[in-house]
Amino acid sequence: MRIIVYGSLRRKQGNNHWMTNAQWLGDCTIPGYAFYDLGHYPAVVSGNGAVYGEVYRIDSTTLVELDALRTKSGEYKWILIGMPYGSAWMYLYQRPVTGLTLLPGGDWGTPA
Repeated sequence: MRIIVYGSLRRKQGNNHWMTNAQWLGDCTIPGYAFYDLGHYPAVVSGNGAVYGEVYRIDSTTLVELDALRTKSGEYKWILIGMPYGSAWMYLYQRPVTGLTLLPGGDWGTPA
């Protein structure tokens, strides 16, 4: 399956080791989403703006590991979106964003 990552799972970011068995397919910009800073990682919700992300092909083992990392607490859910690489799954933040810092550029940070 294809997924889009936009924060700490990106190349050269703190949680990228979870993507060791993933195949990087390329970069993308996804319109129609707002990007917020949660401190150590970002939140994406439907909204005005765009989000920069990386597209990967992952296997079922990686999917289970990512779900344990991101969906266990109910913070995120998977959504399926269309993009140039075909349909891909992306995590959408499920909690209120009131009081969080909006990152209007849609980029968690350029990899070092």
